[in-house]
Amino acid sequence: MSAARLVQALRDPAAVRGLDAKGWNGLIAAAHAERLIGTLAFRLEDIAVPDAVRAILADARLDAAREAHQALWEADRAVVALDGLGVHVLLLKGTAYAAAGLKAGEGRFIGDLDILVPRDMIDAVEDRLIAAGWEWAKPDPYDDAYYRQWMHELPPLIHGTRDRMIDVHHTILPLTARPKPDAAALIADAVPIADGLYILSAEDRVCHAAAHMLADGDVQGGLRNLWDIYCLLEDTDPVALEARAARHGLIPHVRQAKRLAAALYGTSAGLTTWDRLVRARLLARDGWGRETRKLLVFGFFVRSHWLRMPPLMLARHLWTKWRKGHRPQ
Repeated sequence: MSAARLVQALRDPAAVRGLDAKGWNGLIAAAHAERLIGTLAFRLEDIAVPDAVRAILADARLDAAREAHQALWEADRAVVALDGLGVHVLLLKGTAYAAAGLKAGEGRFIGDLDILVPRDMIDAVEDRLIAAGWEWAKPDPYDDAYYRQWMHELPPLIHGTRDRMIDVHHTILPLTARPKPDAAALIADAVPIADGLYILSAEDRVCHAAAHMLADGDVQGGLRNLWDIYCLLEDTDPVALEARAARHGLIPHVRQAKRLAAALYGTSAGLTTWDRLVRARLLARDGWGRETRKLLVFGFFVRSHWLRMPPLMLARHLWTKWRKGHRPQ
């Protein structure tokens, strides 16, 4: 129930009035687990809350501001590192939202710096970043080869002194995924913001978020991703979004993301049977913020790999990872 209460609080901040201590504990635990505590803090900024909760939310707003500052500094360092290479620093995900001042960026947890570059420039970008102090975060030869052959990004890099990660993408889904987004179109229609930084167009931002949530993953952290989508949809034209989703082969994913966003954070309730199963996975947390419905969670974990690769390749990959000691959480 804690995840459902979190959704309700984001949708209607006034709904938190009257929560008892147990209710607040569950709400805060779920917000932390879903990395939505900063977003919740912004949503409740004008709502009267208990003193102890007010302190937690104030800290969350400060943490979010610090993360945004750090993320923008990393973006600036990437601009400097790639200067003169003829490649735009096209920001993705949380850093993009923060840099552009979008609603989706308010209080958002920002982890790695994600950028998108043309695939034919990936080697040159890699060389520049390593020269600027980034190092490999995955030394395992199998992982390195897997990323380079099948994934939509380089193996992750971490800066040697700042301890910050950068993920360099050349498209937005693994090369083995069934949808094949038009990476060249994503880059060609990117929007300049400031200081040498670019972000995806409004419609492409939704397509990317929907692809990340529903076509490439186990839906873990999906409430945060869905909140992104709910906010990003405000800046899109429905007809243009449908056309863009078609171009990227993502119409089913974008349509489902719109339905789920409207059902959880908006006012619509029109969901398919598959939508309801995804919703059940999204809300699978107890009053302590812990995941419940373990069989359902595991099913989505298996599905995430099934979406990424053909059956024989999947079996070989999972067997290799298992022998190396990897276990799903």
